[in-house]
Amino acid sequence: MSTASIDLNADLGEGFGRWHLTDDEQLLSVVTSANVACGFHAGDAVTMRRVCELAAERGVRIGAQVSYRDLAGFGRRAMDVPPEELTAEVAYQIGALEVFARAAGTRVSYVKPHGALYNRVVHDEEQARAVVEGVRLAGASLPLLGLPGSRLLETADKAGLPVVTEAFADRAYTEEGTLVPRGSEGAVITEADAVVERSLGMARFGVVTSQGGGEIAVRARSLCLHGDTPGAVDLARRVRARLESAGVRVEAFA
Repeated sequence: MSTASIDLNADLGEGFGRWHLTDDEQLLSVVTSANVACGFHAGDAVTMRRVCELAAERGVRIGAQVSYRDLAGFGRRAMDVPPEELTAEVAYQIGALEVFARAAGTRVSYVKPHGALYNRVVHDEEQARAVVEGVRLAGASLPLLGLPGSRLLETADKAGLPVVTEAFADRAYTEEGTLVPRGSEGAVITEADAVVERSLGMARFGVVTSQGGGEIAVRARSLCLHGDTPGAVDLARRVRARLESAGVRVEAFA
């Protein structure tokens, strides 16, 4: 399998008040899609507005990165949220970001769950359905960005929402094609050369080496580059340069 084009997405706006985690301005010069924190795992009104303005200036697509309400745990703690509550909170986050996107002359183009919610909706049909209903409640047929084969994308597709598959260059994969949990050894790949070459393998051939050493298929239209890791900007630049030098077009999916 070869892919003529790939989208590059990164998690942005992950700060709160005086605390800033991601180098939003620099990353927005590299990626084509920005997953903007909507205030539940990170982000605040001022940060959301600033990231939307920067993204609009650079022609980067804006995505709502929805999360469980977990500022203290950065949205990475497992939580049991009733479906009707999760539906309302997903719609709430999309609506908040849409205000700032429209003020910047653009719009929210897609939705991507964050952290524990992202992992939960890979297998949990009830929570996946709640997220999909939240997108519909927000009043738009927005694409959902998620893991291939996940309950989220299956549910969204059945509901008539566009779905977009993604892969992670800096995360280890199990033999089943799911992400190795962050608490496990080797879950995050920090060696830059390895991340760059994995990116190329995913984009051009649709494959990646699992943690166990086997080659598995990854059907991805978008490649996630984490913005909260050391050297994230330089790594993102290297990945984009390597893809383009190999003839892969880097362009937004939305």
